[in-house]
Amino acid sequence: MTEPFAALPPSAAWRHRDAREGFEIVFPRPAGAGGGVLDGHTVAVEDGVAWVVRYEIRIDDRWRTRVARVASRSVAGERHVVLESDGEGDWRTDGAPAPGLTGCLDVDLESSACTNTLPVHRLVLAVGERAEAPAVYVRAIGLEVERLEQVYERVADDTAGRSRYEYHAPADGFRCQLVYDEAGLIFDYPGLATRSS
Repeated sequence: MTEPFAALPPSAAWRHRDAREGFEIVFPRPAGAGGGVLDGHTVAVEDGVAWVVRYEIRIDDRWRTRVARVASRSVAGERHVVLESDGEGDWRTDGAPAPGLTGCLDVDLESSACTNTLPVHRLVLAVGERAEAPAVYVRAIGLEVERLEQVYERVADDTAGRSRYEYHAPADGFRCQLVYDEAGLIFDYPGLATRSS
């Protein structure tokens, strides 16, 4: 499989806006056997509630999530969850089988713009191609885990040469156009975040 994106930078940051006010930063690093780790934090205020989420997501050489460790803190207290996958779509949540997540290959954190890079790298869609990409969705404050059906469709690049994808989450009817930089990281997520560095 040909990787259409440039190498990930040593760090990236986003300003979260509209849905919440905050900031996210991630430090990608390589891991063994061609995989990698996304080590990030988001600090935000949403509906008057301040919270912080720390995440560490391990991916394999095909961009499939293998382990995600997520921790949150707010006035409601601290929460932690560990998600583990065999890379073929079977999951465990804090060590217990999670059959409702079967078939998911990605983790999508409500707190993160960065996690939308995972399916784009894994799918390597050509312009005009469309794919379903169900994900293990983790809520920001309580870290509730659920299945999120998602669809990505690659459309023509923007005038600056950035890749664009029509994104659709059918359950809630949410649609937007995601714009990615040359490394396949979110550049603009309408209503959620824009790239700062």
